[in-house]
Amino acid sequence: MSRRVVRQSKFRHVFGQPVKADQMYEDIRVSKVTWDSSFCAVNPKFVAIIVESGGGGAFIVLPLAKTGRVDKNHPLVTGHTAPVLDIDWCPHNDNVIASASEDTTVMVWQIPDYVPVRNITEPVVTLEGHSKRVGIISWHPTARNVLLSAGCDNLVILWNVGTGETLLVLEDMHTDLIYNVGWNRNGSLLVTTCKDKKVRVIDPRKQQVVAEKANPHAGARPIRAIFMADGKIFTTGFSKMSERQLGLWD
Repeated sequence: MSRRVVRQSKFRHVFGQPVKADQMYEDIRVSKVTWDSSFCAVNPKFVAIIVESGGGGAFIVLPLAKTGRVDKNHPLVTGHTAPVLDIDWCPHNDNVIASASEDTTVMVWQIPDYVPVRNITEPVVTLEGHSKRVGIISWHPTARNVLLSAGCDNLVILWNVGTGETLLVLEDMHTDLIYNVGWNRNGSLLVTTCKDKKVRVIDPRKQQVVAEKANPHAGARPIRAIFMADGKIFTTGFSKMSERQLGLWD
């Protein structure tokens, strides 16, 4: 019986080439918080990156055109009292970004076109409704001022950012930690993945689960799902042998 010590991979001997210094950002202290998010968000004007910061949570916003070494005293967006876990740019306004944090709040920020002289500390609005840390935020793709947040309290909340009020609270739908949430193309449906190994399609207007798939991937590691343009659902996960799997579902 042959024992393979190294798992076979066609990418094992592929090595990337770093881009030139004037095409990248250097000296950014990316956050070390162990949370399953992408730690950055980009739009046509800016790139935002969650960074290490003492005494609370912060992220840095850099103009896309201003590459190279980042000054260690570059102003940050600070206001959360605990680490920032997720950030998302508004699809309708390139100067508006939302941040979610371990401090159970969601904050919405207005970013100026010029580089500010000092830290931005005052959010446009602070959204309070979760009882545990908030790890997921996502703007509605077609409706203005509608923001979704999901937290470790297993709640999904839809907010009216203009007034700071809750539009909907989707509770009793998830029995465990929510891994990710995604809108479909027109914002009429949500897809969620959960630690209970289920993928759910939720109609927020009816406040009910309209489709559910148990164990799309048999492995114990987190599953993620997104809506495709044609309405199908694409998932990533792992088999029982910890092999990566991709799934396409009707």
